[in-house]
Amino acid sequence: MKIVYFTHSLASCWNHGNAHFLRGVLSELIARDHDVRVYAPENAWSLTNLVADHGPQGLDAYRSAYPELGSVSYPTGVDVAEMVDGADLVLVHEWNDHALVAEIGRLRKGGAPWTLLFHDTHHRAVSEPDQMRAYDLSGYDGVLAFGETLSEVYRGWGWGGRVWTWHEAADIRRFHPPAVEGPRDGLVWIGNWGDGERTEELETYLFEPSRAAEIALDIYGVRYPQAAHDMLTRYAIPYHGWAPNAAAPALFASALATVHVPRRYYATILPGIPTIRVFEALACGIPLVSAPWQDTEGLFRKNTDFLMVDSGDAMTGALRDIREDSELRAALVAAGRETILARHTCAHRVDELLAIVAQLATSARKDAA
Repeated sequence: MKIVYFTHSLASCWNHGNAHFLRGVLSELIARDHDVRVYAPENAWSLTNLVADHGPQGLDAYRSAYPELGSVSYPTGVDVAEMVDGADLVLVHEWNDHALVAEIGRLRKGGAPWTLLFHDTHHRAVSEPDQMRAYDLSGYDGVLAFGETLSEVYRGWGWGGRVWTWHEAADIRRFHPPAVEGPRDGLVWIGNWGDGERTEELETYLFEPSRAAEIALDIYGVRYPQAAHDMLTRYAIPYHGWAPNAAAPALFASALATVHVPRRYYATILPGIPTIRVFEALACGIPLVSAPWQDTEGLFRKNTDFLMVDSGDAMTGALRDIREDSELRAALVAAGRETILARHTCAHRVDELLAIVAQLATSARKDAA
């Protein structure tokens, strides 16, 4: 099958978490002998910021980890019809220009023979609904939403049975425990500061507890404003800047544990959607402690695959327990990885995607009969 994916960026994961999942899914599709083509706009903000901060060598980790992947950049006004010529399946990520999204839909409405799906992996459907509803999706066959609560939003917009929940997952070809265990010490947190939507939570569930438990903490990520740097300085927490996602397994392998602090939207009005870091961390075999979120879809086994706490004091206690109890660490590692391998790999998501495409093809044949 020839598959075309329109993304914001495949090469850059600078403040672009969807690139993690996309790389894993496309790698899996290629391994199954599908013909995969990826298009990204010229001067995409993620890639532009990455190169500005780290130069062209900032792409080295991606290229080394994913030699089979590549993408083509396109300018404004490009001939979209040529880009999708001969495709069987076209997927369009929600962080694309409104005009491009509409043009691809017009081609489908005009009789293009491929299946067309819109892929939403963000909270903008609830945080900026007017912006999302401005997308012209009238020509699309369906929507892939990365959580059931987001799928419900689209159902409320009239998509009914043409929206599917398609969670992110771990790329276990790259995200796995180290071949040889080395020394582990302290906590590692890999995450972007964002727009201040979890500042209080980071202090309550990460900075204060690590200090109270007397466990060293190292921070990686981007978009840390001066106020964030000032806060880290007050807590004497080292900030290491951006780390390519391909480097995350090695960072996890050097630490005793990591912490999940969900963004406020995913802890409140879009429950049930964990960040991809949860999948990746558990795949890498590192104990994880999470601030509160509602696992409404039963993706994991709470307090078996990872520990869930409901206060900063409880987080402090959990971190101490992990540091002092090797049996607890081993149990969390084994259980978390077991759940990933059973349910949450990119291979599972490819199976789900292909089943959705087959379902749409069956429906189309029935409609034509």
